[in-house]
Amino acid sequence: MSPSFTIPVTTPEQQYQELFEQMYELCDAQNWGDPFSYARSREIHLAGLLGHSVADDYSGADAYDENDRPVEYKSTIGKKLTATYNGISVQETWEKQVKYLREEKIGKYHHHFFARYHLGKVVEVYRMTAQQVLDILVPNLKRQFESTSNRKDPRLGYTIPNKLIRQYGVQVL
Repeated sequence: MSPSFTIPVTTPEQQYQELFEQMYELCDAQNWGDPFSYARSREIHLAGLLGHSVADDYSGADAYDENDRPVEYKSTIGKKLTATYNGISVQETWEKQVKYLREEKIGKYHHHFFARYHLGKVVEVYRMTAQQVLDILVPNLKRQFESTSNRKDPRLGYTIPNKLIRQYGVQVL
């Protein structure tokens, strides 16, 4: 007679709970922070796919490339690849605004990577230089800058459309 044993029944909720806790433990052990904060899990995922190292801080770079240069990631689950830059602080003058964009906000990230996800998997990733991103953003942000006094939230923002990402970006995945 063979020994009897029972296979534990695991519900989808129990599986999720186990995976959730394992993901958190892994990220804690690697000093990657909370994987469920904002889009942190996608940043960690993209860094692994692109051969980058995960930034250990939530502010600043999302990751560092193979030459240890800071990079920015934008991701979407939309049907088309877009990249939203929002919540950009408004400076006193347009000249100071451009300097802020170039030195502190957009230009300090050597490359910007734009990823589209579908069902948890990367469908496509494009790369642009900081200068290409600035060339797209600056004219659009200038129009907003000139009309911020009438808005409840004066911060600037712009979504780079799919067409421009495909036109100026280089597909890397």
